Amino acid sequence: MEKLFLEIRAAEGGGDAKLIVPLQMDIYRRFCLRRGLQLDLVQILPGLMVATVSGKGAWSAFRNESGGMRWQRVPPTEKRGRRQTSTVTVAVLKEPTEAEVRLSERDLQWKACRGSGKGGQHRNVTDSAVQLTHLPTGTSVRVESERSQHQNKRLALGLLRARLLEGEHLRLSEKRSQKRRRQVGTGMRSDKVRTTSLFRDQTVDHRTGKKMKASRYLKGYVEDLWA
Repeated sequence: MEKLFLEIRAAEGGGDAKLIVPLQMDIYRRFCLRRGLQLDLVQILPGLMVATVSGKGAWSAFRNESGGMRWQRVPPTEKRGRRQTSTVTVAVLKEPTEAEVRLSERDLQWKACRGSGKGGQHRNVTDSAVQLTHLPTGTSVRVESERSQHQNKRLALGLLRARLLEGEHLRLSEKRSQKRRRQVGTGMRSDKVRTTSLFRDQTVDHRTGKKMKASRYLKGYVEDLWA
């Protein structure tokens, strides 16, 4: 069964960019439901959400979703009705095998902690959340869910391997490092692969040139923008 990690981070736009992160993730959640894929949140922090996506065809469904996603809207916190442009970045990381990224136990530092989510599916009432740090590079990942600590440890190892393989913190090679930078981009408003304008009710993919109603995009019909 195919499996990947999906990371969404706030870039430009301050507080509104942080609010868009869960909105973008919800679009992918709806997309996965329609395509028979399983999306599970593993990390929830202000301005950052990480999930696993698993199922047949997961990679082909998400391989073109990496990059800067620009949003134009009136933030829900805006009292004067002023429009704002904000950006989030999306990274799609394949889960490497143990052979691809070998980790020595002596290089790993584990810490149990309480989940930081709020209520419902985000609630974590026990210390089952884990934080894993790769000491040689300082790369740190945190995984939290309603599963057991053992399951969270397994997910944390997979996420750490994925980040190390893509060279986010560890330069496995300059080629891999450049690949991830091309995926995520700088997060600047001008560095985007897609723009959603809620006041125009339009979403456009700048790579394919395809457009769709933003109201339909919000329902998870991401494939309408594919070439």
